[in-house]
Amino acid sequence: MKMAGNILVVFLLSLAAFQAFAFDPSPLQDICVADLNSNVRVNGFVCKDPKLAVAEDFFFTGLDKVRTPTNAVGSTVTALNVTLLPGLNTLGITLVRIDYAPYGQNPPHTHPRATEILIVLEGSLFVGFVTSNPENRLISKVLQKGDVFVFPIGLIHFQFNVGNTNAVAIAALSSQNPGVITIADAVFGSNPKISADILARAFQVDKKIIDLIQSKF
Repeated sequence: MKMAGNILVVFLLSLAAFQAFAFDPSPLQDICVADLNSNVRVNGFVCKDPKLAVAEDFFFTGLDKVRTPTNAVGSTVTALNVTLLPGLNTLGITLVRIDYAPYGQNPPHTHPRATEILIVLEGSLFVGFVTSNPENRLISKVLQKGDVFVFPIGLIHFQFNVGNTNAVAIAALSSQNPGVITIADAVFGSNPKISADILARAFQVDKKIIDLIQSKF
């Protein structure tokens, strides 16, 4: 009897550990269409009555449309997440389209809650990610049309269009809300600003350089 109790304790601890390392919570029903108008705050979105779900909750059109980049980095990211496709709620996945101008980039960034898998539809991309300290190893590759690459959860990664024509990629992420932290924006464009003295020491450059960079953001 004592042994059975010990086994139960081990099982419960293992279950708790599994949940701690899980990503988005597993759904407990077939569908949980997000009620985007609810004022209730939970880890995700409140479900609307399943009987009120319609095909449009699971449908989106227009991801084939070109989004011409007009920003300084030369890329436009169109995220198809739960706010545009409420039927994604609790399903743990997001889709994005990325349009790159010639020599444009999706600058170094991370997704704190998702692994990303990317496929090139048009053009050529130089992609890569950096492993964590202390190795900080860059793993990179040039991708052509039809090639696929994976960026592990939480690691800094990027894509750069190495061609003189537009490029397009589609990516899937393993969270309904993967989040994105663009490194330059977070470090130099935080609100309020990180002290230039701190950043100058961290990057081992003159404070005037940090002031100049922060002025860009």
